[in-house]
Amino acid sequence: MNGVRAAKKLADDNSTIRHITIKVRLYPDQAQRELFEKTFGCCRYIWNQMLADQQRFYLETNQHFIPTPAKYKNSAPFLREVDNQALTQEHNKLAQAFRVFFKNPECFGYPKFKRKKDDRDSFTACNHDFASGPTIYTTRDGIRMTKAGIVRAAFHRRPQAWWKLRRITVSKTRTGKYYCSILYACPTRQTVPVTPAPERTIGLKYSLSHFYVADNGSMADPPHWLKDSQEKLSGIQQRLSRMEPGSRNYQQTVQKYRLLHEHIANQRRDFIHKESRRIANDWDAVCMRADPLAEISRSMKSGSVPDAGYGMFRTCLQYKLAWQGKPLIVVDRYHPTTRTCSACGMVGDAVSYKKNTWTCSKCGAVHSREVNAAKNIKALGLAQYQDLRASV
Repeated sequence: MNGVRAAKKLADDNSTIRHITIKVRLYPDQAQRELFEKTFGCCRYIWNQMLADQQRFYLETNQHFIPTPAKYKNSAPFLREVDNQALTQEHNKLAQAFRVFFKNPECFGYPKFKRKKDDRDSFTACNHDFASGPTIYTTRDGIRMTKAGIVRAAFHRRPQAWWKLRRITVSKTRTGKYYCSILYACPTRQTVPVTPAPERTIGLKYSLSHFYVADNGSMADPPHWLKDSQEKLSGIQQRLSRMEPGSRNYQQTVQKYRLLHEHIANQRRDFIHKESRRIANDWDAVCMRADPLAEISRSMKSGSVPDAGYGMFRTCLQYKLAWQGKPLIVVDRYHPTTRTCSACGMVGDAVSYKKNTWTCSKCGAVHSREVNAAKNIKALGLAQYQDLRASV
C-alpha cells in the first residue's frame, strides 16, 4: 500500500519515467537450462529466416518487408516449444536494426546473419499484465518466466514497490553462467538542472598510466588487472598449446582461461562503476576532452587503451550525471590543451609524452603535463557551457 501511495504521489508531482535495469545471476535446473538452450537456438533460427526472406522479397519486389515469426511455426514445429515473446522480440530487433540502418547507413551496418560461435546467447521477453496476473514477476529467491516457471536467482538489490517490470533479457556467458537483466520503469521527479560553478567543477584528462588525471592533481591509478594476471594467462596458453584440441583436459583448461578473463572484466567494470559514481556524487559538472580512443590505441606502441575501459567510464559518467541534472561537458579534441599554459594562456611547442613537466617560456610557470591539460580542459568546458547558456 505504501508503494501505491508513493507512485500516486510521484504521478501528481510532475514526474518522469526512468528505466532502471537490475542484473541478477540465474541458477536454472537441468530442464530450465535445456529450455534456455532451445530458446537461444530458436532466436538465431528465426532471425536468420526472417533476414533471408526479407532479402529475397526485396530482390523480387524492390520493397522492404519482414515476415512475422508465426509464418515459420508450421514448417518448424520446434518453435512452439519456446516462449513466443522471445521470437516476437527477435522480429522487433530486426525491424529496429533496419530502421537505424536506413536512417544512418554510415554509422549502422546492414543486419547480418547470426552464427552460434560468434553471437552471445540471449533472448528477451516482455511482461504482460492480465486479469490472472503478470506473465513475469520476481519472487523471494527467483524469477517466474513463461514456459520455464520459477528460476532460482541471486538478487544483489531489490526493486521498489512502485517499479513496473517491463521486460527481461536472459543471457549466457562463455563460461556457462546464466544472467537475467530485468528492466523496470520507475516514476521519478524531474531533475532540476544544476548550474556548475568553477569550484564545483572538475576537469579530467585521459592518462594511459593513471587512467585519468584531474585538474586538482588527483589520479585514479586503477590496478592493472591484465598485467598482474599476464603470467597466469601465459601459463594457461602454454599448457593449451601442448594439449590435444577437443580433449577433456583441453576443455577444462579453456574454461579456466575464460574464467580468468571474465574475472578481469568484472574487476574492470566494478572499478569503473564505483569511480564514476564517486565523481558524479562529489562534483556538479565534469569536463572531458573527446579523445579518439581508437586512434590513440593504434598509435601507441606500448600499453593497451581498450584494457583500461576509459570509453565505458565516459558512458557511465554521462548517464550518472544526467540522473542528477549535472552536465558532462565535452570539449574539442583538437584544442592544444597539453601545450597551452594554464597560467598565462601562451601556446608553446609540442610537449613530448615522455616529459612529465615543462616550463612556460613566457611566465616561467612549471607545469605537470597532464595536470596542466586537465586545467585547460576545465577552463574550456566552463567557457563552452557559458556560451551555450548565453545562446539559449
